[in-house]
Amino acid sequence: MSETTLPDYQDVETTLKSASLAVTPAELHGLLSGMLSGGLNIKESSWQPVLFDYTNDGMAWPQAAKQLAQTMLTFSAKELNADDFELSLLLPDEDSDIFVQADAVSDWVNHFISGLGLIGADVKKASKESKEALADLEEITKLGIDEDDDLEEQGDLLLQVVEHVKACVLTIHAEFGLRPEQTTPPTIH
Repeated sequence: MSETTLPDYQDVETTLKSASLAVTPAELHGLLSGMLSGGLNIKESSWQPVLFDYTNDGMAWPQAAKQLAQTMLTFSAKELNADDFELSLLLPDEDSDIFVQADAVSDWVNHFISGLGLIGADVKKASKESKEALADLEEITKLGIDEDDDLEEQGDLLLQVVEHVKACVLTIHAEFGLRPEQTTPPTIH
């Protein structure tokens, strides 16, 4: 059996564009990751109507795009539930323009937060750690790079931001996300 991997950014972009879907690979992956971190049960197909409503005015996606989203969802669920605390974000490669990379990080995070909301994660009852992680993510959505900044330094800082995003996502998922043996989100008291 082959191991599922996160698809290539350019391949995802091509599939989404050919399906006439107005969502970027970073936005899609952020949205799916947010839904998973908010307690989505991937054993059900309840995620599809939510995704279609949010990204395509309720219209179903073409099969190739739907299969791609399923692959991304499966891969992300596996990573989020692993014990190694590794997390991949679907972003343009590091050779891409720094401004494109920064926009993609901001879009990924913004859609992650949207995914939490779409799935109904009750973040108001979250632990202090999850609230802090969410507040950090909300600040990251405002990310911007000035053309006058030292772009090499900004690239290094962006890598640090991405690592912080991963830590925040794992913190939130640990509280709200489903473990493989669960079928309902944890109850927050």
